[in-house]
Amino acid sequence: MLPQRGENALVSALDIYRAANLLIRQHGGDAEIEAARKADLMLDRGDRDGQLVWLRVKRAIGELQAPQAGKAH
Repeated sequence: MLPQRGENALVSALDIYRAANLLIRQHGGDAEIEAARKADLMLDRGDRDGQLVWLRVKRAIGELQAPQAGKAH
């Protein structure tokens, strides 16, 4: 899915949002929890860059799942 070692700077915002959308499709309301679990796994492995990538994905999931502001039609 995403690079997991030493490539945090190389992961584009587009890739982060693609991964976020994929996790949302696969895990629904638990997508943020799944991203956090993956970030913890990277931390346990000593892979700080991998952890940072998954934290970016988690943040993107939160943005994508946030209620939209504005008037309902």
